[in-house]
Amino acid sequence: MKSDIEIAQESVLEPITKVAARIGIEEDDLDLYGKYKAKLSDEYLKKIENNKDGKLILVTAINPTPAGEGKTTITVGLGEAFGVLGKKAIIALREPSLGPCFGVKGGAAGGGYAQVVPMEDLNLHFTGDFHAITSANNLLAAIIDNHIQQGNELNIDTRNIVWKRCLDMNDRVLRNVVVGLGAKTDGYVREDHFVITVASEIMAILCLATDMNDLKDRLSKIVVAYNVAGEPVTAGQLNVVGSMAALLKDALKPNLIQTLEHTPALVHGGPFANIAHGCNSVRATKAALKMADYCITEAGFGADLGAEKFFDIKCRKAGLKPDAVVLVATVRALKYNGGVPKAGLNEENLEALKKGIVNLEKHIENLQKFGVPIVVTLNSFITDTEAELKFIEDFCKARDCEFALAQVWAKGGEGGVELAKKVIDTIENKKSNFTTLYDDELPLKDKIEKIACDIYGAAYVNFAPSVVKQLAKLTDLGFGNLPVCMAKTQYSLSDDPSLLGRPVGFEVNVRDVYVSAGAGFVVVLTGAVMTMPGLPKTPAAYGIDVNDDGVITGLF
Repeated sequence: MKSDIEIAQESVLEPITKVAARIGIEEDDLDLYGKYKAKLSDEYLKKIENNKDGKLILVTAINPTPAGEGKTTITVGLGEAFGVLGKKAIIALREPSLGPCFGVKGGAAGGGYAQVVPMEDLNLHFTGDFHAITSANNLLAAIIDNHIQQGNELNIDTRNIVWKRCLDMNDRVLRNVVVGLGAKTDGYVREDHFVITVASEIMAILCLATDMNDLKDRLSKIVVAYNVAGEPVTAGQLNVVGSMAALLKDALKPNLIQTLEHTPALVHGGPFANIAHGCNSVRATKAALKMADYCITEAGFGADLGAEKFFDIKCRKAGLKPDAVVLVATVRALKYNGGVPKAGLNEENLEALKKGIVNLEKHIENLQKFGVPIVVTLNSFITDTEAELKFIEDFCKARDCEFALAQVWAKGGEGGVELAKKVIDTIENKKSNFTTLYDDELPLKDKIEKIACDIYGAAYVNFAPSVVKQLAKLTDLGFGNLPVCMAKTQYSLSDDPSLLGRPVGFEVNVRDVYVSAGAGFVVVLTGAVMTMPGLPKTPAAYGIDVNDDGVITGLF
């Protein structure tokens, strides 16, 4: 059986200009990054802004397991399937981070015969967007320390600097550091911190900004510290917005690549869903809606994280209204949730399936709260049995969900035709009554409790005493009407990764909150989730290499 990278490297790519021409994009509308990658020009985005919107399809999933769910694979395969049916569709995805690529999760280009390519470029440096975000983030950090060194005109409290440096790599030793050691000219000694680039507020800002003016406005609102009087200090007050915007000028443009079957794909931005808001850029999604009849996008990790944030943050802020949701599961993952260890997932086990399917049930119930029609799809494995498939199909139909089997990993677009037809039929025959989970006016504490109790299924939310004070302070500062972005483990509906299936009676523990004023939401840290992950004992980096011909191996 060929690996994903072998399949990708054996494929014949079309010049990106040819892929673009099929959907009406001229070469002058592109900023080319070699033969197979391009950015959409600002002029092109303005040219299409009055086009009629296509239909918006969100792909989400149950909670991820070591068995793998294949959400990106389904997203890519569904886009290819629309092409098989002669429909004009574009895929809108997030860019992968180097952190999981060299850590444990691997790349994020899909899998099998449902991949976006060039796979190696996408998973490594791509068009430099993440590097630009990292540079802009760290420029702001450098300006803060320089401002203090040069006299501290804004009276920044050096014990209350909330802006962190960032790096797009899993590096646990940088979570807590001391800066300014050495001579007097080396700055003030203080504790500092790093986050991974995908958790930087600038990543969120880039993904929510509609244009350069909006980007600069959001950058100016970033709260970087508090002064000695307890008042917020912003990036705008530090006179650094123009320089940051200059670094982000090209990164703001959506990237265009292709699938193995030459379906166009916009891949832009990449905030994690467990520690950030988990969606690709508003610019890319809105462009895709103007460029095609169907836009197929995804949100990170399980629906309790990615889909909730897609609805309550991205759609709320951008005025998007999804027409259908595809909820991805696998027989293997549901059996894992039913207590079967990874080594035993290839055997038929209906009892375990009955126990584990409660995880899928909860995600169905959650998505129904948002009023969007649901199609459940199973990412097919050769070990799945007819009895298992029939049980899941009957389970979904009993809960007013359409159901389709997807075989896109093995068959590409042809393997997704059944799913594509179900999605089209659902859009045409079931009206979307999309609504967000909560109103802007709901107090921050109540928003957190609503997500924890209604979406996660918690019995109670435990707020640390410092969190209660910080929520009151953020409300007093005028941030109480913002949505909340929950940072939580992706492996469980709870904030404890060991609680599989559909846990009940648990508490969610909120240990910290802070405002991302430029992005326009309040971040809520729960459980032990880290904004700077660490590497595993055997990182994926050990298996990656490049041969004498320049061919990369080991990416997956």
